[in-house]
Amino acid sequence: MAVDLLLGLQWGDEGKGKIVDVLTTNYDIIARFQGGPNAGHTLIFDGAKHVLHTIPSGIFHKTALNVVGNGVVIDPVIFKKELENLDKHNIDYISRLLISRKAHLILPTHRLLDAASETAKGKAKIGSTLKGIGPTYMDKTGRNGIRVGDLELDNWEEKFQHLTKKHLKMLSHFDIQLDYDLVELQAEFSEGIKKLRQLQFIDSEAYLNDAIKENKTILAEGAQGSLLDVDFGTYPFVTSSTTTAAGACTGLGVAPNKIGEVFGIFKAYTTRVGSGPFPTELFDKDGATMAKVGHEFGATTGRARRCGWLDLVALKYAVDVNGVTQLMMMKGDVLSGFDTLKVCTSYNYKGTEITHFPYNIEPENVSVNYSEFKGWDEDLTKMTSANQLPQSLLDYVAFIEKETGVPVKIVSVGPDRKQTIVR
Repeated sequence: MAVDLLLGLQWGDEGKGKIVDVLTTNYDIIARFQGGPNAGHTLIFDGAKHVLHTIPSGIFHKTALNVVGNGVVIDPVIFKKELENLDKHNIDYISRLLISRKAHLILPTHRLLDAASETAKGKAKIGSTLKGIGPTYMDKTGRNGIRVGDLELDNWEEKFQHLTKKHLKMLSHFDIQLDYDLVELQAEFSEGIKKLRQLQFIDSEAYLNDAIKENKTILAEGAQGSLLDVDFGTYPFVTSSTTTAAGACTGLGVAPNKIGEVFGIFKAYTTRVGSGPFPTELFDKDGATMAKVGHEFGATTGRARRCGWLDLVALKYAVDVNGVTQLMMMKGDVLSGFDTLKVCTSYNYKGTEITHFPYNIEPENVSVNYSEFKGWDEDLTKMTSANQLPQSLLDYVAFIEKETGVPVKIVSVGPDRKQTIVR
């Protein structure tokens, strides 16, 4: 049985958590393959809102097992809070949540290094979530990291103290004064480790490959978005992991020939949190309306999201890089009421019109060319089937399908799991 992938095709915040939740009934296993608590996957059902940062979005379904893969980085402090939130809803995560031994741990000093590094950048800061993600992945690639499996070894405490001392020495080289209490941070971390130890640790690559051989259905859940990929995103304003389809192979130990469907999630418009170039960004009342109606605030940081028209140049790039087989359009309801919609169909790059995503999309190098579409006024949030959707929206979707060459299989018309129209 092949592993299906679910990925964000923009700068994150596309609505991946909701769609994983919707699709979970079709799968035996949901597996997160990269990122960490910098993710904020929001799920709304039965009148309640849930935000997950590290735990896979299938955790609320009794029929699915959930795996945190080796490509994920785990902050035991935040993870403990996530588990305690699940306790409030009587979720049996002890039997349904499995942790890869090869997943790396975020130490308190990783977060301190993140804060010091971002502050030192001044105006050149990249918009880090300050969760310690970057420094943890740096230790991973630098072969200094501590992994979940180390918690089962006799020298775990020695490894922890050794890396902490190294980090403190690195912090002393920053000409920045951070206010922190290391004893308090480590006590909090220790409590998180105790909670983490309650869960089952697994050799996840063996576990998942055995599941494939047993014809179990598996959905790999990505975090952040393709345009934040460390290789293919808008570098250096990117995350530290591989957010594209390739990351599922390295983040779960699954071979490329075991990948099946690739579900690509995108908003009907575009948003971005933090720093970095954004060619279709709006600074007028249209952008303000998108932000207000779409409640565009980061689920992890609470920061306001920047809003703009749909960028088809970037979307087609993400479709190609990931090998997307099915598209899913989110937040179509937010665009109700706009008389005219715009879609970026090409860039002017250093004076030449191009239709591919170039090396640099900073505003001094790139301007955009738009195609216009008739908007719709109908309230989509009460609609339950594709034949209820307004013709203007169907024309908008048809244009996206034509340009990308990929069918739009789902149109989301609201945040609740029930507000999902399958085409």
